[in-house]
Amino acid sequence: MKEDRQPQRTDMPLTMLLPNVVTITALCAGLTAIRMGFHGQFKGAVIMILIACILDGMDGKLARLLRSESPMGAELDSLADAVNFGVAPALLVYAFAMQDTTGAGWIAALVYAVTCVMRLARFNLDSKSETSTPSGSRFVGVPAPAGAFLVLLPLFLSFQANDPDLIPPVLVGFYMIGIGLLMISRIPTFSFKKTRVARKSVKFLLLGFVFLAAALLTQTWITLIAMEFAYAVSIVWAWYTRDNTEAAS
Repeated sequence: MKEDRQPQRTDMPLTMLLPNVVTITALCAGLTAIRMGFHGQFKGAVIMILIACILDGMDGKLARLLRSESPMGAELDSLADAVNFGVAPALLVYAFAMQDTTGAGWIAALVYAVTCVMRLARFNLDSKSETSTPSGSRFVGVPAPAGAFLVLLPLFLSFQANDPDLIPPVLVGFYMIGIGLLMISRIPTFSFKKTRVARKSVKFLLLGFVFLAAALLTQTWITLIAMEFAYAVSIVWAWYTRDNTEAAS
């Protein structure tokens, strides 16, 4: 006697596609940043990269929330990150500060873009490895979105001073290479995604976000510069506490 089999459904809820939509939107923001850089609209291009950074922090959490994680989504996210945080910032900084230099400026842009892709490749391998032992609260090296944020510091400083020639191209090139090396380094950096906050401190944290949002809206560039230095201090502190942990063990 043959059992009745229900036909397997080939459709899926539309909400399952939302994480991929967010990832593609982030990719469009990164590509738009490149286009705006070609037209000399550097402030708008920077905003597009920052939007891509924000969306990158949303798609993974949205996928886990909706239980719609998939290999395709992971690969799409990685490829979008390579464009948004590797190619787009490299082209933008090069066009803004080093376009009139010799090939050395282009070499610095290439080094940054390639190290960002290497960073993403290492992250993908570590996440798929059965023997990997992630430290939970820390990354190994500077994450790609943070690297894109850091490498834009010369533009933030120039925008704040209203002087496109504020920083010599040579220093910008060395700075780009330095950020690229930080991304592929073994330096520990804090993973703020897994930071936990005491319930009694939530109201103060929310109040802090209100002040941060107001500062970004009214004093955008100086606020971003302050955030850059705060993140740099967190890298130094993560390295310092790592050394202390190893010494105590």
